[in-house]
Formats: sequence, C-alpha cells, structure tokens
Amino acid sequence: MKKIFLLLIAAVTIVACKNDDTDFSSYTNGSSSSSSTDPIPEDAIKVISITYNGGSVTVSGDDANYVTINGADVTVTSEIDSLLLILSGTTTDGSLLVNRQKKYGIKLNGVSINNVDGPAINNQGSKYLYLEVAGGTTNTLTDGTTYTEQVYDQKGALFSEGEMYLYGTGTLNVTGNCRHAIACDDFIVIDDNVTLNVKSPSGSGIKVNDGLWINNGTIDINVTADAARGIRCDSIVVINGGNTTIATSGDCVYDSSTMDYSSAACIKCDYPFTMTAGSLTMTSSGDGGKGINCTRDIIFKGGTLVATTTGDNTNGKPKAIKSDTGIIVSGGSFKATVDASWACDNGYEDGSLSDDELAKKRVTVEGSPTTKDIKKKSVTIIF
Repeated sequence: MKKIFLLLIAAVTIVACKNDDTDFSSYTNGSSSSSSTDPIPEDAIKVISITYNGGSVTVSGDDANYVTINGADVTVTSEIDSLLLILSGTTTDGSLLVNRQKKYGIKLNGVSINNVDGPAINNQGSKYLYLEVAGGTTNTLTDGTTYTEQVYDQKGALFSEGEMYLYGTGTLNVTGNCRHAIACDDFIVIDDNVTLNVKSPSGSGIKVNDGLWINNGTIDINVTADAARGIRCDSIVVINGGNTTIATSGDCVYDSSTMDYSSAACIKCDYPFTMTAGSLTMTSSGDGGKGINCTRDIIFKGGTLVATTTGDNTNGKPKAIKSDTGIIVSGGSFKATVDASWACDNGYEDGSLSDDELAKKRVTVEGSPTTKDIKKKSVTIIF
C-alpha cells in the first residue's frame, strides 16, 4: 500500500514544520527550492541551540526542559507544534537523539559529531525532518564501528524513521563505519545547493525505504565494502537535477539464501529509476559491479549519465546499466561502458543474434538522437 502512495506522491499535500498547507510535492518534482520556500523560518518557531564542547554540551532556548544531557549525548523529547534545533560545536563522543511525533527542523550550523557506539544523529520521529545545512559551514557526522544495543532503531550515522528533506547551501560530510552512512525508513528529498559527501566502508552510502528524489546539490558517494551500494532504495529513485558522483569498489558476496552472488552497485532500486536533468557519474571497479541495478524500468529523459564498470566477471557479471524490464532513453547524454559482460542489459535474450545485434535490443531509444552507437561493451546515445 505504501508503494502505491509513493506513485501518487506528486499529487499529495504534505505539511511543513510551521504551516500545515505547505505542499511537499513541489520538492519531490523539483519545481521548488528551499532557498525561496524555507520550511523552518527561525522567527516563527521554537528555537533551541545545542553546542557541543568536547565531552559536554551547552543548551540555550530550552525553557521547558525538553533537552536531557549525558556527557555529550543529547536527547530531545518534545511535542510542541514547532521546533528547530540548531547544532554547532565539536564532540568526539556524543550524539543527538530526538523523540518526537511532529514535524520539526534541525539546522547544522558548523557541527562535528562522532558517536563511538551509535548514530551521530538519530531521528525517532515518524513525521518530516527538515535538515538544513547552513551556508558557509562544514558539518561532519560519523558513527562508531559497533553500536550499543538500544530499544530504538539505529541504522546509520545519520538515521531518520520519518521522511527527511535535506537542503541548504553548506557542506555535510557523513561517514558510516558500522552500517550505512545515511539511512531513512521513509523517503528522502535532497534539494537546494547542499554539498553532500558520503562514505561507507561497511554498508550503503544512502539506504532509503520509500523513495529518493535528488533535485539539486552536489553529491559524492564512495562505498568500499563488498556488495555495498552507493544508493540502496526499496522504492523509486528520481533525479531531477544536481551533480551526483558515485563510486563502489567492493566485490561480490555469496548469498546462501538465494544461492547466488550479490554484487556492488552504484544505485540499486526495486522500483523505476527516472532521470530528467542534472549529471550522474558512476564507477564500479569490483568483481561483478554495476552502475544501476534496477528491477523495474530505467527511464532516462535528460541530463548527463556516465556509467563505467571495470571489474571482472569471476563470480558476477559487471554491467553498467541493468534493468529487469526495460532501459528507455529519450533525451540528454547517455554513456555506458564495461570491461567485461554487457554495458546495458534489460533481460532480453535471443540466441540467434550476434552480440552487437542483441545489444541494440537491450536499449530502447525514443526520438532522434544525434549520436547512437550501441555495442555490447559500449553504449553512447546523445540527443
């Protein structure tokens, strides 16, 4: 049922932190930017400032005791209608945990949080988290290599139970050392001119359950674990703009439950992948690695896509673009290359065709491109 909701999300009105009539669909279709539609105006809501000072924390604006502190571990529990938390300072052993079932905002205002035994930021609210990266600031979130068991979920250095809207004009660096770097049990929208640098030696760079929209920003994702994914989404992935670079270097891992090998991929999604604008550069260097690995259609309408896989095929088949149902190209610049196996594969098979003849059956080109060069190991389509 939730998947059906996602397909209709552009027509659904979703509220922001202050105004219940804010239309969140404008963020998912790329028609609005937070620079002109700020969902958490500081003069209209309750503001609490949290400053990390090594092993301690200073709090201002908390006149109702919403904040509890244990060393540099901060817990915020509040159900007031409007709330903005402003984070700054540095800690090498601290965290932020928010228990809340209403919409709210977090502003990263030059903060560095390393949590040695769990997420740096853990949003346990089921409603929308508006995460602003303040302009002119660099912010760093890092988790430990192991997590202390808790009664609540802990899935990454930056984790949210509810929807997360990530925006701003500053820089956010996130490293996931135990599980994922960024994880969300709902959907994520990335917008504005935020710079996002994501690293993970243990899991996915971004793991999201119910959909990912990239509307703008500069995003760099690097994952190194075997069978790791730069972006892992259980639903749709939509790129409407921005500049995204993803690199994976891990090899295949044998999955005893499926009796097959699972490979690394820059993007792995279970519902359609759509790109309309922006740039997407993907490189996968491990055995059997893939650029995009999608169980539904891959729909490329515009922008610039470059996918390169350089790994061998000892245990898995490296493919730059793989879909189980269809690869449709109708605009922009689309380039896919591999050292082994197939550049593009939509599952079509015909043993009577040569490799180059079969390659042309594995990509659907709509319209009249200026360049169309489709071979087994190299596909270039430019409009």
